[in-house]
Amino acid sequence: MSDLTVPFHLPVNVEQIQQLLPHRYPFLLVDRVIELVPDKSAVAIKNVTINEPFFQGHFPGHPVMPGVLIVEAMAQAAGLLTQISSRLKGTTGSPLFYLAKVDNARFNAPVVPGDQLRLEVELKRLLRSMGLFEARTIVNGKEVASCELMCAARSDK
Repeated sequence: MSDLTVPFHLPVNVEQIQQLLPHRYPFLLVDRVIELVPDKSAVAIKNVTINEPFFQGHFPGHPVMPGVLIVEAMAQAAGLLTQISSRLKGTTGSPLFYLAKVDNARFNAPVVPGDQLRLEVELKRLLRSMGLFEARTIVNGKEVASCELMCAARSDK
């Protein structure tokens, strides 16, 4: 497996992503990181296939990716931004972050099998143990979802 310390190479593949995030099937929702500006922004990809387990019940005969999972994919992209940025600075990575708040969520079009999600996240503020991100999801050049995410570092209490 590739080391994620300097020198750093894009794209970051799924094996490397699994070194950075605790998520696993069926909740690992990022396949690749294709762009990164450390401590500022990242672009990640999620390929959506009919084999996703949620399509069995959402909705039979008319498969649509649940909006909450699109938000989760954006949050995972934000987590990758912080983790990769930390590795590039030579640290072992940020503490585990939890999604604490979602604001201004908008869903403009359904996401269906065959779509490729372009997950764009931008770090707006990092204050103590909280990160504020702007996120959006693009399919074929069209914004299908957007939101603001607040993530908080895990407390070991």
